[in-house]
Amino acid sequence: MSSGSGASMLPQVSSMSFSVLLEISRILNTGLDMETLSICVRLCEQGINPEALSSVIKELRKATEALKVRDFYVSSF
Repeated sequence: MSSGSGASMLPQVSSMSFSVLLEISRILNTGLDMETLSICVRLCEQGINPEALSSVIKELRKATEALKVRDFYVSSF
């Protein structure tokens, strides 16, 4: 097999791997959409600690929920 055909298969393999990763994410009910999961994968590939990234995502979700609750109460009065 020539190196050209191996190189052309790389994006397809990456796409299939990402599809599997997205399905695992859905099964685990992470709440990450395709774009967010892609960003997380790229950050991890660049050396970001996955546990730290997970903590940041959890904190951002808590902050977002708190803002939604606050906005609901402010708009109610």
